[in-house]
Amino acid sequence: MTPDAREAAHRAASDRELVVWVDHQDCIQGELPRAELRARGLIGRCTFILLFNDAGELCVHRRTLSKALYPGYWDVAAGGMVAPGESYAQSAARELAEELGVSGVALREHGTFYFEEPGNRLWGGVFSARWNGPLRLQPEEVLEARFLAPAAILDEARQRPYCPDSLEALRLAVSRSDVASLP
Repeated sequence: MTPDAREAAHRAASDRELVVWVDHQDCIQGELPRAELRARGLIGRCTFILLFNDAGELCVHRRTLSKALYPGYWDVAAGGMVAPGESYAQSAARELAEELGVSGVALREHGTFYFEEPGNRLWGGVFSARWNGPLRLQPEEVLEARFLAPAAILDEARQRPYCPDSLEALRLAVSRSDVASLP
């Protein structure tokens, strides 16, 4: 299977995945296929995991072009939709392992936030972790990854497309922590 075909198959499977649907207060309303949640303009639950190395640099990765939201954009957080029966923390651990191949690390919780723009309504749970080992990128979701200083990321975000929801997650974590102490 070619990389493009693998991405397309992954996207179709992702659109069918059941995800948690919530209201404006983050109370669970039920579960729906991801594509239906988006098509109906409903609110989902999502996780954002900021992955730092010991130098204090943050992992940024470029999303594949087959992603439903923000295709080809740079992202400061691993993450994704919360599955039925999962907590934010369980989803964060699963997503970090799936997208970047990082597992068995302590996750620090930074709280939740509401984000809304056309086509993207979510409650996000924000976490951070520290990792110095190799990354195993999920080829259907991640084109490339690198570590950068947070200040460099914010400068770069003025010139390159970055996911606005994950930038909001970074702002929340920074506002609740000393950046040097993250995760």
